[in-house]
Amino acid sequence: MSDRFGPPVEDPAGETERPGKIGLLRGLAIDLTPLRQSRDFRRLWIGSAISVIGSMLTTVAIPFQVFQLTGSTLAVGLLGVAALVPLLTVSFLGGAIADAVDRRLLLIVSDIGLAVISGVLVANAALAHPRVWALYAAESVGTALYAIQRPALDAMLPRLVGDDQIAAAAAVQGIYGSLGHVGGPAVGGILIATAGLSATYAIDVVTFAASLSAALLLSPMPPERAVERPGLRSIVAGFRFVRTKPVLKGIFVIDSVAMIFGMPSALFPAYGVHFGGGAQTVGFLYAAPYGGALLATLLSGWVTRARRQGLGVCIAASAWGAAIVGFGFAPNLWSALLFLALAGGADDFSAILRSTILLTVTPDEMRGRLSGIELAQVASAPTLGNVEAGALASATSLRFSVVSGGLACVAGCVVCAAAFPALLRYDSRRARE
Repeated sequence: MSDRFGPPVEDPAGETERPGKIGLLRGLAIDLTPLRQSRDFRRLWIGSAISVIGSMLTTVAIPFQVFQLTGSTLAVGLLGVAALVPLLTVSFLGGAIADAVDRRLLLIVSDIGLAVISGVLVANAALAHPRVWALYAAESVGTALYAIQRPALDAMLPRLVGDDQIAAAAAVQGIYGSLGHVGGPAVGGILIATAGLSATYAIDVVTFAASLSAALLLSPMPPERAVERPGLRSIVAGFRFVRTKPVLKGIFVIDSVAMIFGMPSALFPAYGVHFGGGAQTVGFLYAAPYGGALLATLLSGWVTRARRQGLGVCIAASAWGAAIVGFGFAPNLWSALLFLALAGGADDFSAILRSTILLTVTPDEMRGRLSGIELAQVASAPTLGNVEAGALASATSLRFSVVSGGLACVAGCVVCAAAFPALLRYDSRRARE
C-alpha cells in the first residue's frame, strides 16, 4: 500500500505496491468484472463471440459468391441495399417486440432463424448452378432477423450485469466485435480458397450452436411491467420518449453528424490506387479502424469509470473527426493506417459511452425500442456518409472530400455540444440515483 503523497510502504504481505506505470496500466486495462460476476453474461458473451466468427465468414462469402456468379461490382453493391432496407424498417419493430415478449425466447427464435438462413446458403452453394436471387434473399432475411435479435440482446444487458456494470459490459462486448472485423475477412478468404463456399457457410451454421446453447441456459426474461403490444403505436412511443430526453437526442445527433461527415470508407478503393498495392492496401485500410477499436476496447478501463459520459461522447466524436483530417493529409500508407486506427479507437470509446447512456437513461420497458432506434441510426448514418464522401470526391478530390468531412465533423460536434447542454452536464452517478 502507499500513502497518497508519501513514499511506498510495505503491505501486510511484505510486497511494495508502486503507483507508477503498473498502476496506470491497471487503470487503463479493460474491466472484466461483468465476465467474472455474471455467469449468464459470461455464457452469452462466449456464445456470441463464437457466433460472430461464423457470421463474419458469411459476411465475406456472400459478396464473393455474388461477384463470382455475376462478375458485376454493381451486383455486389446491391447487397448493401438488400441489407439496409430491413435495418431501417425491421429494427423499429424488433425493438417493440423485444419490449413486449420474453427477450430470451426472442433470442432463441432469431438464432434458429439465422442458422436456417446459413443452412440455405450451404445448400445453394452446393448446387451445380447456385442461384443469385437466393443470396440476395438470404442477405435481406438474415439482416431482418438480426434487426429483430439485436435490440433484444442489447436490452437484456442491464438485467444480466446490473446498472452499475453497463459500461464495463458494453466494453467487453466490443472485444469480439472488433476482433471479428479485423480477423474475420482474412480467415474467411482463406477458408473460401481452401475449403470452398459450402464448407465456409457450414462453419457458420455450426457456430450458431454456441450462441443458441448460451441463450437456452439463460433464465426467462419476460417484461417486468405491462407494455403495449408491438406495433406502430408502441414504436411511436419510443420516439416520443427520445424527444423527452435531451441527452438521448444529443447522442443520436452527434453520432449521426460524425458518421455523415466523417465516414471515408467508400473512398478506400480509390486510396488503394493512390497509395499503391491494390486490393491488399484496401484490405489494410478497412481493417485499420477495427484494429484501433480493438486496442481501445482493451484499454477502456478509464472509460467505464467516467462520470461525465456525455462530455466524453463529444470529445470522442471530435477526436474521430480530427483523426479523419489526419488521414486526409497522410503522406503515405502507414501514416494513413495510423490515423484510421486512431479514428476507430475514438469511435469505440464513443460507442461504449453512448450505449451506457442509452441503457442507463431508458427504463427497462423501453430499452428494446430505444435499442432498435439506435440500430437504425447506426446503420443509416455511415451509409449516408459514404454517399456524401463519394459524391464530393467525384466533384473535387479525395483529399478535399476527406479533410473537409473531418473538419465538418469537428465543427458539427461543437455545434451539437452547444445545442444539447444536457449532454455536456450528464453525470452517470446522478443518472443512477
